Amino acid sequence: MTGGSLGIRSGSYGPLDKQLQNRVLPIQAPAATRTKPSKMLKEKKTLVHWICKFAGCKKVGMLLLCVISAAIFVWVLYVGKGHPFNTFSLPPPPADKKTSRLLPCTVSYLPVEEAVALMPKVPSFSPVLKNLTYIYDENLNKETEFGGSDFGGYPTLKQRDDSYDIRESMNVHCGFVKGSKPGHGTGFDIDDNDLLEMEQCHGVVVASAIFGAFDIIQRPTNISKYSKQTVCFYMIVDEETEADLKTKGSLDESKKIGVWKIVVVHNLPYTDGRRNTKIPKLLSHRLFPNARFSLWIDGKLKLVVDPYQILERFLWRKNATFAIPRHFVRFDVFDEAEANKAYRKYDNASIDFQVDFYKKEGLTPYSDAKLPITSDVPESCVIIREHVPISNFFTCLWFNEVDRFTSRDQISFSTVRDKIAAKTNWTVNMFLDCERRNFVILKPHKKVFSMFG
Repeated sequence: MTGGSLGIRSGSYGPLDKQLQNRVLPIQAPAATRTKPSKMLKEKKTLVHWICKFAGCKKVGMLLLCVISAAIFVWVLYVGKGHPFNTFSLPPPPADKKTSRLLPCTVSYLPVEEAVALMPKVPSFSPVLKNLTYIYDENLNKETEFGGSDFGGYPTLKQRDDSYDIRESMNVHCGFVKGSKPGHGTGFDIDDNDLLEMEQCHGVVVASAIFGAFDIIQRPTNISKYSKQTVCFYMIVDEETEADLKTKGSLDESKKIGVWKIVVVHNLPYTDGRRNTKIPKLLSHRLFPNARFSLWIDGKLKLVVDPYQILERFLWRKNATFAIPRHFVRFDVFDEAEANKAYRKYDNASIDFQVDFYKKEGLTPYSDAKLPITSDVPESCVIIREHVPISNFFTCLWFNEVDRFTSRDQISFSTVRDKIAAKTNWTVNMFLDCERRNFVILKPHKKVFSMFG
């Protein structure tokens, strides 16, 4: 999307201007020759006369004037040139209509060239925390209270509490506790050539992952030539997904599918595919240690807006270092936990244990008292972030909660966010989920899709 004017994407069907260009207006027939009034016309006149008699001609005239004015207003709003959609974004869909909740909002983006020009020249400010390092431990002590893993370590509850005593320099658990460096002898292992390439990403990285051949790789669209040259696009897959791609002839020696560079991971640390996905999702700063910005999208999503435009809209324009959409209907952790149990996302006892633990720490139902915080529950299929110490620290501690408790990251999100905010005044930009639907499109999982194939 280029040009000098503001770029607008309305829904999934393109700008309204393009739709209007294809509109065919009805052709008006020429007026017929004057003839004797028909019986039908006399009946219409009689009807108008009858309405005027009982309602009053003045009232009828005012009614007609209002109808005509409303029609003109609608015509100007939706058809006339220079309609307001070119100058401001629409409000979110009404929250009480199920179908409307799933529709995208119109979002204004700057042209790619202007967005790139606004990319910060230096890293953003990181409150309190300036130096962040990570714990390596070859000799793991598994005798802790509960939770943890060989991949993330087994931090005690005291170590967990100490991690929220935020200081200028911090050393914390953040996955990859074994081995010489992330992806090398740590579990979630990556070939050395791929690791070297990933370390060469110094600007923007777009990352996604598919495990268990569960999704179909979606090729991003509307990506500018500049982004294709400067942005690193990485799709991380396991050996099962790699084999599936090769069987279908989708993957050759170049290891590229569209703009995606395919990276295969070995020795997955968890049997739960969802938990494995949390590694590239939350720990992108460990896999891409030199990248400045990252955009995570779940494997079921198709990216349809240029990454620089997304970063400008949700990070740089807001002076934020972390942005995530809020859930489209739930904003309370207790409600989210009950929904997870109802939909059998995880075993009920583990969910209850986690929520009760947080409740004893002080978690309360969401209320207006938390404003300007607008939600405690994210729609975490998309994460937009700058890799600065405080945002890296946040995702490390968020991952630790996922490693200790359930893999349902929506449940642990607000606890970590609020504990850090209390010590640093750091904030997260939680934008509307309908805005998220504007730049990614949900596609069915492969196994669901195959049912209709």
